Amino acid sequence: MVTTEQSVCPKCGGALKYYDSVPRIVRTKGRRKFQVSVRRFRCVRCRAVHRELTELLLPRKHYEAEVVIGVLEGLITCETLGFEDYPCEATMVRWLSQKAQLLLWRYP
Repeated sequence: MVTTEQSVCPKCGGALKYYDSVPRIVRTKGRRKFQVSVRRFRCVRCRAVHRELTELLLPRKHYEAEVVIGVLEGLITCETLGFEDYPCEATMVRWLSQKAQLLLWRYP
């Protein structure tokens, strides 16, 4: 669930209620890491738990969205200075294989 100020469940349309928050490590340029708090909401109808993601994050990715999108758009490769081994080439290839899905999350 991306932050859109909606309070309805994307699965069943029920109301969402704040549940808790969880820490998430975000990897950025230059091998830096920091931790953010991600809020979770629970649907009162189907009891599903949804995480609220900001523009900084993509679902199931530890790297910030700017790095992932840079790889998908071809701006960052394993030859790019500063990104020779971070993220590794195998990770970049995996992201490229998931390109359609990741871009759909970013630009719905």
